[in-house]
Amino acid sequence: MSTLALKPRMSEKAYATSQALNTYVFEVPMTSNKALVSAAVAEQFKVTVEDVRLTIIKGKAKKSYKKRSRPVTGHRANMKKAYVKLKAGDSIPIFEAMMEDPKETVVQKAVKKASEKAAEKSTDQPKQGRLRSALGRGQRQTQSKGSGGK
Repeated sequence: MSTLALKPRMSEKAYATSQALNTYVFEVPMTSNKALVSAAVAEQFKVTVEDVRLTIIKGKAKKSYKKRSRPVTGHRANMKKAYVKLKAGDSIPIFEAMMEDPKETVVQKAVKKASEKAAEKSTDQPKQGRLRSALGRGQRQTQSKGSGGK
């Protein structure tokens, strides 16, 4: 019984490797090893694990600038990733949820959202500028740069 915390790595690269190579990416604790990761994946997702590769990502050095003081330097935490290759035919349902959605690009989503906003605005009240002119307000008075009313 291994209770290892496996956090799936949701990125475009991880999704692509899961589709092409049947290899899934997880963030695992720094103390874990290949045997623990293999047992945890097999137990939690009921799949057969063929291979596990581990890599440690070093934390970046970061600076935080504050007003009127010296910058504070710090370090992000190190992270360990596990690349888990499954037997052919096995898959993990977390990543399958992404496949079920229709493939809609970011541009298509933006166009759809813009067209919805345009439809809402056409049914709403007229714009502020049109409303002012309809009420009979004239142009704004401007201050002249003359000599002061002689």
